[in-house]
Amino acid sequence: MAADTALLLSLVEEYVSGLQDSKAKDTAKGVKDGEFTVLQLVEALGLSLTSSQPHTRARGVQLLSEVLQECHGVLTEREVEVLIAFYENRLKDHYVITPPVLQGLRALTKCTALPPGSAVSMLRSLFQDVHVQSLMLAERTCVYNMLVNLMETREAELKGLGADFVFGFVQSMDGERDPRNLLLAFQIAKNIIHRGYDLGKFTEELFEVTSCYFPIDFSPPPNDPHGITREELILTLRDVLAGTPQFAEFLLPLIIEKLDSDVQSAKLDSLQTLTACVSQYEHKDLAEFLEGLWASLRREVFQTSSEKIESAGLAALTALTSCLSRSVLNSDSEDSLCIFLDLVLKDCKHHLCEPDLKLVWPSAKLLQAACSASNRASHIITAAVMPSLIEQYTNRTQCSHRRTLLEVVQRFILSVKTCQAPENEESVFVAFRPSLCSMVFSAVTETNASLQITATSVLTSLAQQTGLLLDSDIELAVDHLISLLLTEDDDRVSLAVVECAGALAELHPAAFITKLIPKLKKEMFSEPMDQDNNREASEQQSHHALRQRCLSALAAVSIQPSVVQESTPVLLEVLSSAHTGSVGFSVEEVVLTCRSLQRIAEQIQDTEETGRCFHDIIIPRLLSLALQAGLQGEGSTGRRSPLLEEVVLSAMVPVISTSCSRLQPTLAEKTASRAVSLFLDGDVSFLPDNSFPSHIQLLKKGDSWSQSQMVCLLMGCVCSLPRSVEVPQMDQLLSQLEELSCTCSHPPSYTSAAKCFAGLVNKRAQGDSLDSLIQSTMKRVCSELDSESSSVRTQAFTLMIWVAKALLLRYHHLSTALIDKLFSLLDDADLGPLAADGFLLLMSDSADVLNRSCHADVRIMYRQRFFSENSAKLVQGFNAAPQEKKPNYLKALSNIVNKLPKQVQVTELPALLSLLLEALSCPDLGVQLSTLSCLEPVLVNPPAALIQQLEALVSRLLALTSSRAMNVRIASLRCIHAVSHFPVHEVLPFRARVLRALARPLDDKKRLVRGEAVQARSEWFLLGSPGGR
Repeated sequence: MAADTALLLSLVEEYVSGLQDSKAKDTAKGVKDGEFTVLQLVEALGLSLTSSQPHTRARGVQLLSEVLQECHGVLTEREVEVLIAFYENRLKDHYVITPPVLQGLRALTKCTALPPGSAVSMLRSLFQDVHVQSLMLAERTCVYNMLVNLMETREAELKGLGADFVFGFVQSMDGERDPRNLLLAFQIAKNIIHRGYDLGKFTEELFEVTSCYFPIDFSPPPNDPHGITREELILTLRDVLAGTPQFAEFLLPLIIEKLDSDVQSAKLDSLQTLTACVSQYEHKDLAEFLEGLWASLRREVFQTSSEKIESAGLAALTALTSCLSRSVLNSDSEDSLCIFLDLVLKDCKHHLCEPDLKLVWPSAKLLQAACSASNRASHIITAAVMPSLIEQYTNRTQCSHRRTLLEVVQRFILSVKTCQAPENEESVFVAFRPSLCSMVFSAVTETNASLQITATSVLTSLAQQTGLLLDSDIELAVDHLISLLLTEDDDRVSLAVVECAGALAELHPAAFITKLIPKLKKEMFSEPMDQDNNREASEQQSHHALRQRCLSALAAVSIQPSVVQESTPVLLEVLSSAHTGSVGFSVEEVVLTCRSLQRIAEQIQDTEETGRCFHDIIIPRLLSLALQAGLQGEGSTGRRSPLLEEVVLSAMVPVISTSCSRLQPTLAEKTASRAVSLFLDGDVSFLPDNSFPSHIQLLKKGDSWSQSQMVCLLMGCVCSLPRSVEVPQMDQLLSQLEELSCTCSHPPSYTSAAKCFAGLVNKRAQGDSLDSLIQSTMKRVCSELDSESSSVRTQAFTLMIWVAKALLLRYHHLSTALIDKLFSLLDDADLGPLAADGFLLLMSDSADVLNRSCHADVRIMYRQRFFSENSAKLVQGFNAAPQEKKPNYLKALSNIVNKLPKQVQVTELPALLSLLLEALSCPDLGVQLSTLSCLEPVLVNPPAALIQQLEALVSRLLALTSSRAMNVRIASLRCIHAVSHFPVHEVLPFRARVLRALARPLDDKKRLVRGEAVQARSEWFLLGSPGGR
C-alpha cells in the first residue's frame, strides 16, 4: 500500500512539476487497475491544488481532469458528488484554471453515477461563474458538449430549471463564430425546441441568438479536416428556426426581408426555410404576414433569374396554401385560405386573358402551385380560372395561342392530380367536362402538329382523372386516335398518338378492344390498289408507314391482359400471312411485328393468365411458323418466306426469351421440356397447324441451313429461364449443340449453337460434371484450332470465345485456360484479327444471351477482374510479337480498355500509355476511335507519365485530325482541346505547331468537325496570351 502511495506521489510530482504529460495516462491506468482511487489521487494532489501559484493549481486540476476522462465509468456516486463540489468551487478560481476545470466537468457529465440534482448544480455554477464567449475555442466546445451530454441523460432535471436553462444557453452561445461550435449550438437549440423545454419569456432571445446566422454564408476552407459543410449548417439552423410556431412572429418578417436580398443563395435559403416552417404553423400564425409573403413569392416567380429560385418559390407557395387549408372554420373566424387565394387570383388571373399571353406562364405556375396544395384550394382556383381559360381558347384563332392555353389547362389538371382528394369524391373538373372534351377533340382535328401533340397529352391527363370521362367520351377519343393513326404522316404526331393510346388503353381497355384493334387489323391487311400492276413507290412507302404506325399502336395498347388476348392474335396473323404470302408484308414489317410482340412481353402485367397466353399460344405459334418456313426452304415456286431471313429470326429470339424469363416456374419447366423435345426428338405435338413430317432433326448436321438456323429459337427458350428451372436431357442437348457448332458451315447456325451452349454452361451447377464437360470441349476446340488445315477453325473459335465468356462471367477457374488460348491466337495468321475482336465480345454485354435479364450467372466487376489479371499478359505479348502481329494486340487492348468503367480507366491507363500511343498509329479506324475515347477522360487530369510523353501524344493526335473518318477527326480534336489544359509551361512549346495543324480542320467539310476545331484552336490560341492562361 505504501508502495502504491509512493508511486502515485511520484506520478503527480512528475506531471505537475516535471511537466511530463505522459504520466497522466500512467495515472489513469493505475486508477483503472485498482492500484489507487480517484479520491486518493485528489489527496496526492493536495499541495498542488492548494498552491499559491495559479499555474501549479492548473497543472494539478489538469491531471485530475485527464484521469477522469479515462476513468469516468468507474466512479461511485459519492466520488462524483465530491468531485462536482470541488470543480464547481474551482470555477471561481483564477482564469488559467478554468479550461482544465471545464474538461473535468465534461468528463463528469458522462458518468452513469451522476447524483440527482447534480446536473442543475453544475449548470447553475457554469452559467453564473463562466463567460463562455471569452473562452478559447476548445473550452467553448467543452461547454457545448457538457450541455449535449446532460440533455441526453438528465433531461427531466434540466427541464426543471424552466426558462433559466434557455437563458443560460442563450448567454453561452451569444457571439459564437466557429462553425464547429455553431453546429453543436444549433443542435442544442434544436433539442430545446423539439423536446419541449420551456422557453418562457426568452423565446425572442433564443430566436435572435440563432437567427443572426440566417442565412448561412460559410465556405469551408480547402482540404478542411473537420468536414463541416455549408449545407450541414443550413439544415441544422433550419431545423431550429422552423421548429416551433412560437418563432412565427419573428421569423416570417425576417424571411420577407431576406427575400429582398440580391444574393441568390440567401433567396433560396429563405424560400426553403419558409417551406419548412409553414408545415409546423397554423393559419393564425400566418394571418398578419400573408400579404407580405405573397408579394415576395409573386416577385420571385415573375422576375426570377434562376430556375432553382422559381421552383423553391412555387414549393413555398404550395406549402403556404396547404397550411391555410388545414384551418378549421368557426362561425366567428375568417377563412384565411379564401383571403389568401383572393390575393393570388387578383394578381394572376387577369394575365391569363391578356392578348399577347406574355405573363401567362408565371401566372399559371403560381396558380397551379396553390391549386396542388389541397382539394379545397383546387376547387376554389379551378372554379375561378377554368371558365376564363375555356373562353380564351374558344375566342383565340392562332394555333400557338391555343396550344399555350391547352398546356396551361393540362398543368392545372396535373396539379389537381397531385393533391389528395377524398375517396369517391367527384373530380373538380366535372363541371367543365363537356367544354374540356370539346377543346381537346377540336384541337386533335386541327392541322397544326404541335397543337395535336399537346391535345393528345391533355387527353391522357383527362383520362387519368378518376371518373371524369364518360364511356361515350372514351369512345369518341378512340375514334379520333384511330383517325390520326390512319391519316397523320408526321412522326411526332404519330408518336404522341401511340403514347396517348397506350395510356388510355390501360385505364379503359374495352373501347380499344371493340374499336381500335379491329380497325387497325383491317388497315394492316389491306393492300394499296394496283395501277397497271405497278405500285407507285410513294403509295407503297405511305402504306408501309401506315402499317408501322398500326404495329406500334397495337404494342402500346397491349398492357391489360384483356387487350393482349385480342392484339397478339392479330400480330401472329401478320407473321402467318407474311409466311404464306397471302398478304404482301415486307421483311421490315415482319421484323416490326416481332418487335411489337417483344414490347408486349416486356410491359404486360406479370400474371399466370398472361404467362399462359405466351406459353400456350404465342411461343408455340412462333416455333410453328419458323419450322414451316425452315422445312419449306426456298420452295418449289422460288418464293422465299420472310421468316427464313436471319434478321427476322433474330427479332423472334427476344420475344421468346423475354416471355420465358418472366414465366411462372411450372410454365417455365413445361416450356423448357417442349423446346428440348422439339429440337432433340422432333416432337411437334404441341405445335399448332401440326402437319409436319415425323423424325425432324433440327440439331443434326445437314444440308438445310434453313432448319439448322432455328437453333437461335432454342437459345431463346432455354437460355432465358431462371436458374432454378431444370432443363431436361441436358447432357444430350449440350452434346448436339457442341457438334452443330463445330461442324456446321452456316455462320448464323453455328454462332447460335455456340451461344446456346455457352448460355447453358453458364447456369449449370458447379461440380465435376461441369468441369469434365468444359475440359472435353476445350480439348476438341484446341485440336481444331491447332490444326491449320482444319476447315472448321472459325467454328471452333466461335465456340471457344462464347464458352470463355460464359465462364468468365461466373468466375469459373477454367476460364483462364480459354483466355490464355485466346491470347495465343493473336499471333495466328488467319485468326489473329478475329481473336482481337473476341476481347470486345468478352467485355461487352450480350443482348440475347448471357445477361442478367436472362438470369445468367454474372458476377460483379468481372471486367475489372479480367483487366487486372490479363493486362500484363497483353503487354508482354505485344513486346514479344513480330511487327506485323502488333496491330492485333493493340486492337485487343483497345477493345478491353474501352469497356472498362471510366473510373478504372483513369487509374489504370497510365501503366498502358506506351501501348495506347502505339494504338493511335494503328491503321484500324475502330482501334483509333476506341483508343481516343479511352484517352479523353484521362487527359482531364493527366498523370505525370503522360506529360512526359507529350511529344508523341501531340504528334499522333494532330495526325488523326486528318483521318478519313469523321468520328476519329472529332475525337482527336477533343483530345487536342483537353491537352491545352495541361500545365502551361509543358504545352506552350507546342502552341505554334498545333495552331498550324488546326488550320486545316477549320475548313473541314463537316460542320461538327469545324465546331470542334474552332473550340480547340481558341483554347490553344489563348495559351500564353494576355487574358489567357
